[in-house]
This record gives sequence, C-alpha cells and structure tokens, in this order.
Amino acid sequence: MIQKFRLDRIIIDALDEDIGSGDVTTLAVLTGNEVGTAEVLAKDDIIVAGVDVFKEVFVLYDKDINFFVKVKDGQSAGRGDILAEISGKLKNILTAERVALNFLQRMCGIATLTRKYVDRISGTKAKILDTRKTLPCHRDLDKYAVKIGGGLNHRLGLYGGVMIKDNHIKAAGGILKAVKMISSHVPPTLKIEVEVKNLGEVEEALSSGVDIIMLDNMNVGDMEKAVSVINGRALIEASGNVTLANVRDIAETGVDFISVGAITHSAPAADISLLIK
Repeated sequence: MIQKFRLDRIIIDALDEDIGSGDVTTLAVLTGNEVGTAEVLAKDDIIVAGVDVFKEVFVLYDKDINFFVKVKDGQSAGRGDILAEISGKLKNILTAERVALNFLQRMCGIATLTRKYVDRISGTKAKILDTRKTLPCHRDLDKYAVKIGGGLNHRLGLYGGVMIKDNHIKAAGGILKAVKMISSHVPPTLKIEVEVKNLGEVEEALSSGVDIIMLDNMNVGDMEKAVSVINGRALIEASGNVTLANVRDIAETGVDFISVGAITHSAPAADISLLIK
C-alpha cells in the first residue's frame, strides 16, 4: 500500500478540491452538533479494495469519527451488504462522504474487473499484469487495487524496469541497436523487455538476448507461433486489445503474462452508497 504520508497528501488535496471555502449545503441544513451513524452499502457484486483509504479520509477530516469495517480488502461483497459503519458528527460525515466514496468506488471497481480477468484465465500458467495507464498521482492506489483483485503489478514507473517500445526502437535504429545501447547503461541485474509486432522482430529480439519479449497486438495464431519460436528462451508477455472475450484464448497460447490496460484506465466505478441510518 502507498506510504501514509503520500496517501494523506493525496486525500488532503482531494478534500481541499471538493470543500473549498466550505460545504454550503451541510452548513445550512445542520447546526453542527448532530451525531449519528451511516452505513456503507454495496449495490452490486464487488471485490472490496481501499477500505483503509476510505477510512483515512474521514480520520483526516475528523479524528473523532468512529469507523467499523465489516468487509476487508480482498473479500467479496454482494448487493445490500454493509461494508462499514461510521459514527460521529453528521456534519463532518456528510462533508467528507463524496471524496471517501470516490476513492473506494474506483479502487473496488479496479479490483472487481481485475478479478474477472484473473478468473477467466484460471487453469493456465498466464498471469494478469497491469500497466502504467493509471490515474495521474493515484498510481499506487490503482496498482494496489489490481493486487487485491489477484493481478500482478508491472513496473511502477519508468524507473522500475527497461521496456524498449516501438518508438525507442525507431529512434535507436532497430532492436539490436536499442538493446546494445541499453545494456551499456543499466546494471546486469535489471531485466530488459522489448516490444515486438511480428515474427521477424521476435527473431531479432531473441538474437539480442533480452529477458522478456512483449507480443504487441498480435493475433492469437501469430502468438502461438511466437511462443513456439521463443521456446522458453525468454519470458513472454502479450499486450494490446485484450478483452474479457479474448483473454482466455491469449492465455492458452502459452504466454507467461498478459498486460491489460483496461483494468485501470477503463474499470467502471463500483456502485457503493453511504446512507445515514
């Protein structure tokens, strides 16, 4: 999970963005002394992720708010299930509500969609990976939700590993040249991955001695041929236009990893409500 000081900074910025000079509606409706309890309800079948983030929003806004978790991260919840209960000053619960729900709904949505992909390829050796296609400044939260859903994290950022993509290859003048230049600049302990688009580039990547070969936007037939050609000499990642409809076919080609940008950039927010009792 994200370090607390970084998480708190994100939450404080989000609260400042939403509250601004004050919650005019709540301040007009309530005197500020009312206390009560609210329930957090799932309105669909979900994988829960981000409960601690949700809680931290309320804690940062009002340290006296009490929070009772009923469903923990990684557990499933169905329509009508109570995920948590909150008690304290209603004014502060209502003011922090939207920001807290925004975090929770997004993270549960990512975990839920990830779990669908993971379940779809059950029984194969392939693993679901995320990508860097995340909400800016929320990458740690997005990738944490992926892990809760059963997926694996690819590199956290540009600093986390070598991935030679098509534009790097064009700029360098070919795969062999790109790999040679990279190899002279990075420690031997750092794995090198290269993106390829056809079987010719697969052969070139193999001759360069890279550790991981990414099959980018290849059809299933070409993926099967590529797996046969590579034959264990490098790890294989499939990427590009992966959907729930085709991920099983991709997994059955024998690739080691399948990266899915959609699990972070297109996961629908989970349907969750906070209701005053």
